[in-house]
Amino acid sequence: MTTLGMVGLGRMGGNMTRRLRDRGIEVVAYDRDPGLAEVADLAALVDALPSPRLVWLMLPAGAPTDDTIDQLVDHLDDGDTIVDGGNANWRTTVARAERLREHGLELVDAGVSGGVWGYDEGYALMVGGTDAAVARLQPVFDALRPEEGGFSHAGPVGAGHYAKMIHNGIEYGMMQAFAEGIELLEAGGPGDVDVTEVVRGWQHGSVVRSWLLDLLVRALEDEESFAAIRGWAEDSGEGRWTVEEAIATATPAPVITAALYARFASRQDDPLAMRVIAALRQQFGGHAVRS
Repeated sequence: MTTLGMVGLGRMGGNMTRRLRDRGIEVVAYDRDPGLAEVADLAALVDALPSPRLVWLMLPAGAPTDDTIDQLVDHLDDGDTIVDGGNANWRTTVARAERLREHGLELVDAGVSGGVWGYDEGYALMVGGTDAAVARLQPVFDALRPEEGGFSHAGPVGAGHYAKMIHNGIEYGMMQAFAEGIELLEAGGPGDVDVTEVVRGWQHGSVVRSWLLDLLVRALEDEESFAAIRGWAEDSGEGRWTVEEAIATATPAPVITAALYARFASRQDDPLAMRVIAALRQQFGGHAVRS
């Protein structure tokens, strides 16, 4: 039986732990929240794992992951493996892997997609690491992924997080296209277009049918909840990294870039840039402005 240490029991880590256990993977789980933790600390988690140890981190990118890895290094032994399942910048992942090799430890990076639906539907996994390290973890990946597909060994360390970054950039563009289409359906045409009914019809036979479309229909059908949502969208960082990579490689990515900037625009109330444009139109053309 494969035994895994799971660190981080939030929305993703908690559901992943449940799915793994349901499919025969033994999991020793730890979280900084004492109400969620099943062992006292990271040292106790490591002591409870058979050698060579497998420890999966589902933590926010940056300091939380770095601090946890620093603590684990003091307790793990040569040949043990750490999996970073968070949304880390791939360059940071490569640097971490080099540092861990100095301690005789392997790093595998796993981009994980599936959100809150992953427990039931399975998770799409994009994995970077050596063939040997990935092979040791294959039973874990097989338990997490859907019955068919959903797993790719993307390449060496860093490739998993790189693939997840691009995946999320594409997701930005797809969501923005749906959002703009909904707004046009609402604003134009002969009036009184039944937007929810139209979008529901796209779920079957249409070339834009997708899981994102299914989720959009769910959101529109819950009219009360949808009406209460403010038009303000956060970005998790992956979209920014994707655009930065496009710039660094001189790769055109206008759709993903525009989708990222649309999220920035969503956070502005009476944006100064639009006030400047209105003032200029008034100055050169005498166009009306709104107070």
